[in-house]
Amino acid sequence: MYRIFGLKPQEFEMTYDTFLDYVHPEDRDYVDKAVKKALNEGSFDINYRIVSANGEERVVHSQSKVVFSEKNTPVRIRGIIQDITEHIKGEEKIQHLANVVESSDDSIFSQSLKGIVTSWNKGAEQVYGYSAEEILGKNVSTLEPENLKGEIKKLIERVKNNEKIRYYETLRLRKDGTLINVSVTLSPVFSSSGELMAVSTIARDITERKRADEVLRKSEERFRALVTASSEVIYRMSPDWRCMNRLCGRGFLSDTENLNPTWLQEYILPEDQPYVTAVINEAIRTKSIFELEHRVRQADGSIGWTSSRAVPLLDKNGEIIEWFGASSDITERKQAEEALAKMDIARQKEIHHRIKNNLQVISSLLDLTAERFNNRGCIQDSEVLKAFRESQDRVISMALIHEELYKGEGFETLNFSSYIEELAENLLQTYVVGNLDINLKMNLEENAFFDMDTAVPLGMIVNELVSNSLKHAFPDRKEGEIRIELYKEENGECTKSINEDCKITNFVLTVSDNGVGIPEKFDMESIDTLGMQLVS
Repeated sequence: MYRIFGLKPQEFEMTYDTFLDYVHPEDRDYVDKAVKKALNEGSFDINYRIVSANGEERVVHSQSKVVFSEKNTPVRIRGIIQDITEHIKGEEKIQHLANVVESSDDSIFSQSLKGIVTSWNKGAEQVYGYSAEEILGKNVSTLEPENLKGEIKKLIERVKNNEKIRYYETLRLRKDGTLINVSVTLSPVFSSSGELMAVSTIARDITERKRADEVLRKSEERFRALVTASSEVIYRMSPDWRCMNRLCGRGFLSDTENLNPTWLQEYILPEDQPYVTAVINEAIRTKSIFELEHRVRQADGSIGWTSSRAVPLLDKNGEIIEWFGASSDITERKQAEEALAKMDIARQKEIHHRIKNNLQVISSLLDLTAERFNNRGCIQDSEVLKAFRESQDRVISMALIHEELYKGEGFETLNFSSYIEELAENLLQTYVVGNLDINLKMNLEENAFFDMDTAVPLGMIVNELVSNSLKHAFPDRKEGEIRIELYKEENGECTKSINEDCKITNFVLTVSDNGVGIPEKFDMESIDTLGMQLVS
């Protein structure tokens, strides 16, 4: 007892009170009641905890009897105290392992060397459908389908021969007659003397995995058949498109047999990668079909075009598990479209060139006709002659538009600022004669491109306003200034607006001079000249 309590007999006298001091505080009341009860009944047999002299907590088993005097008075207590700490810890470990086995989702059971089931956990009940009461004591061959009878016996023999059986895949029969795929691991169970006494089996139901493997196998077969039969480029992508799982390039693109995380850099041109990636990300976000025509780097290193279309394959939860796609080589089509576009541009340029030439012919004819009247003194200053000159100016303004279109790279829009400069200079040369010194100042927005529907009427307006300034603004002066301004006008309320209509850019065109100005009694609505009608 002194050894168990960590005491030395010569240094310590054991009394009942000092004995209770070494009992664990939480167990003192329990021990005291057991001892007092024994004084009446004669004995006690209990387990309790003590705290030894060195502070270590131990568990002891005490079996004691009360010694009575002749007068039946308790004299002493005589008994045995055993340290059962290690035994208790062993039982706790065993219980812990038993709890783990019982709570496992895997089937865990044991059988004797003759195949008799001796233990059966909850996981085994779920996998095979038998309760412990139904299967304990029966031969494990109950779980074998007819075509596999005797397989478990052979596996037990292999374990007896010290062979490891791990993740062995086979078929087993449930209580309801359903065949299931299982993966089993068999382990030997030894007695305390080291003798093989049983075999433990851990089994996992892999039926769903097998079905998925079969679906995948058939999918692979269909994919290979499709690749073999198709003339298209066939490819498969990971859910996030980071890896190309496979690509059959048909000589158009380089083949990819293994996972390829660098496919984007290998197949797509650097300047096209942001756009292609943006379309891919949108398809991933919406789980919709990816469809795009884009440039690619062909197997021979040259640049080609492909029309690519991929569909997402979804699992039962609606999540993408893979992308399956096909691409067509449209390089020749794109080259033909580009050639046609160039031909169309050339044709449009030729049309503008011919229109310009025809308008110049009309201008020359008007000039010749005006010259005929110019030699007749009676109508030299008449409205007829002025009308010829004004019409000629208008024709020239339209001819200049077609000339700008002919010189430009496109044919649908023209650089209006450049056009205004040339138009104003032509008008200045036409009207400024003698000693009259007219200074033309222009402040024009750079690269202001307008289409024909905008450029033609604006050109006519500039023609009329500049012509009027040259004809009427400086009657008695030797010098003057005409200003032409073209600038953008931003709408402050629309600067941060997400409304696309609100973000349309407005341009302001101003023609002014420092001449005599407009008469005070000038009435715009009463003027019926062609020029003012065009302006208004």
